[in-house]
Amino acid sequence: MVKRQFPRPSEVFELLQFKTPDFNGRRRRLAAAQTIWDLRTIAKRSTPAAAFDYTDGSADEEISLRRARQAFRDIEWHPDILRPAPETDTACSILGGRSSLPFGIAPTGFTRLMQTEGEIAGSTAAGAAGIPFSLSTLGTTSIEDVAAANPHGRNWFQLYVTRQREICYGLVERAQKAGFDTLMFTVDVPTAGARLRDKRNGFSIPPQITAGTVLNTAMYPRWWFDFLTTPKLEFASLSSTGGTVGELLDSVMDPTISDDDLSVIRSMWTGKIIVKGVQNVQDSKRLVDLGVDGILLSNHGGRQMDRAPVPFRLLPEVLREVGKDTTVMIDTGIMHGQDIIAAAALGSKFSLVGRAYLYGLMAGGQAGVDRMIEIFSDQIVRTMRLLGVSSIEELEPRHVTQLTRLVPVSRQVAAAEASLSR
Repeated sequence: MVKRQFPRPSEVFELLQFKTPDFNGRRRRLAAAQTIWDLRTIAKRSTPAAAFDYTDGSADEEISLRRARQAFRDIEWHPDILRPAPETDTACSILGGRSSLPFGIAPTGFTRLMQTEGEIAGSTAAGAAGIPFSLSTLGTTSIEDVAAANPHGRNWFQLYVTRQREICYGLVERAQKAGFDTLMFTVDVPTAGARLRDKRNGFSIPPQITAGTVLNTAMYPRWWFDFLTTPKLEFASLSSTGGTVGELLDSVMDPTISDDDLSVIRSMWTGKIIVKGVQNVQDSKRLVDLGVDGILLSNHGGRQMDRAPVPFRLLPEVLREVGKDTTVMIDTGIMHGQDIIAAAALGSKFSLVGRAYLYGLMAGGQAGVDRMIEIFSDQIVRTMRLLGVSSIEELEPRHVTQLTRLVPVSRQVAAAEASLSR
């Protein structure tokens, strides 16, 4: 028989710790976000459909994106036991410099349309976290302004080779002068992919005001206020901004891009150069023979060719041919810190995150990007400790297996991805 007694007030108050309420709605929402999917939910509630769908969507039936995310779910971990890892070092060396985490922020276009702080928020957050930030040729903040916002951090520049070669040569010179240390020579956009969500939404730069636009944006007064009261939205590196996104890309990009262009850019650039958009073993071997500093396995986030190879699945095959010491990186489909650790275990030297960054940006500006980095960091540290490894260098292919069976997804993830097929 349990002996009963009257509760003592002091003991009750000791058990009940009341949390001080936070009346800042944005800060409260971001603090409650425990996953990147949570940030995506906040972003969708905060952003007009056209801007959100530009970030969230991909090409045609959006199969490539779903496959990329599924590939990370279809893994099995093999933790080591009785190997304590009380201290975890998440830092790594990439392209001649240090990163405090094994991932950086990928280049994204039209960023200030998603949220007005745009690339300034991304580069400032990256600098504070000690990770690289990548600026796109189609960015909405200038090379010089990003350098000023992140003066002591690592800035990378993603280059599209345009029909007017003088434009891209000028961008290379500006990025070099501004102290960017790595150039991402992008090869997978000879023409625009079929981004059907954008076409259905009438998405264009600058935004074209229609009755539907007004009706939708009326539901997002904060976004509309920011759009009207901040500097004009335009491409910081390109002067042509009329028409839909697909029309703009088709007018600017050049399907005749070749090894000769890579050679010319290589001769101009004194820093590290990587090729972004590699999607097969043969090209990987050829680029290594050409002497590039690294290759980025990428299908452009599934935004170009649907049913393209999944970078995470392609990674082991490429490394078998080019050697584990070659700097091979991946992007596409990364939504959890375990995805980044799985890639590192299989030999990826680094990962780049794009949509996750933009979900954080739309959810809360720079504070949202900070929260995105914090979520990934916590997940990375927890995964390393559960695996029994103390540093990124200790990760090995034996720690993870890529399975062929499908792993059930959570209800939240399933609902989010169901919207991709609408």
